[in-house]
Amino acid sequence: MTGLPLTLELQPLIESALARLRAGCAEQCLSDYSFSNLYLFRAVHGYRYLPGAWPVISGRTYDGARHLMPLFALADAPLDALRALLQDHDGFYPIARRDAARLPTERFSQSESPDDADYLYAARQFTDYPGRSLAHKRSQLRQLLAVHRLHAEPFGPASPAAARAVLQGWMEQKGKASGQADEAPCIEAIMHAERLGLEGFVHFADGLPVGFVLAQALEPGVYAMRFAKGLDSHVGIYPFMFQHFCRHFARPVQWLNFEQDMGLKGLRRSKRSYGPMALISKLRVRLRA
Repeated sequence: MTGLPLTLELQPLIESALARLRAGCAEQCLSDYSFSNLYLFRAVHGYRYLPGAWPVISGRTYDGARHLMPLFALADAPLDALRALLQDHDGFYPIARRDAARLPTERFSQSESPDDADYLYAARQFTDYPGRSLAHKRSQLRQLLAVHRLHAEPFGPASPAAARAVLQGWMEQKGKASGQADEAPCIEAIMHAERLGLEGFVHFADGLPVGFVLAQALEPGVYAMRFAKGLDSHVGIYPFMFQHFCRHFARPVQWLNFEQDMGLKGLRRSKRSYGPMALISKLRVRLRA
């Protein structure tokens, strides 16, 4: 089963299937369930589309497991069909907890890794950074606003040049060579933002671009923060950008999903510093022998 490479022409077909998986999940929706996420990281995970009566996306997880992402609810498919799909793969992933709950335990085994879990935050965490645990974020904001004149522009057709400048500066300040980190997916996100359903802002300090965010609606009021890049030279830019998004986005924001940390200690520290309300499990499901 070699499948088809992910192309933009497949977007309507795959996105419609993923929309059905997202429907009704509210804030518990997995960040993986969107075409943009699959398309932008198709090279990293080797994603391929396998059409058929029970269509799937094949790929590899960050820790190397060969997996299938079903574009249907697993409980709706016959066991023989699932067994045939899994011939060359280790299991199904990512599966939402509500869908895994429909599977009979005598037929399916389930496991999960904390490295895979999405970080979920209530928007109110960012609008005011309340409480002692977020005092450091409030302090960073005050420092930033005391030194710089800030303004933001909604991401639009004129935004890519400024966003690319921020990305280049971010790469240099992080000591990353061309092609490292998530540079390639980020460039594609910038260039195809509207088509991929990515929305956000470019942020300027004293007239120069210093940060940008690109987010995606998963469910009404629930947004996955796909890309957030800010210059380390402007301490507090990240708390500012997240606060601005929650306060000034065109539609109401109730929840932010910061996706997984992939087991990276620095990323885990950063995401935990904002006080997540919950971690959303992504289950790995296998058929029992």
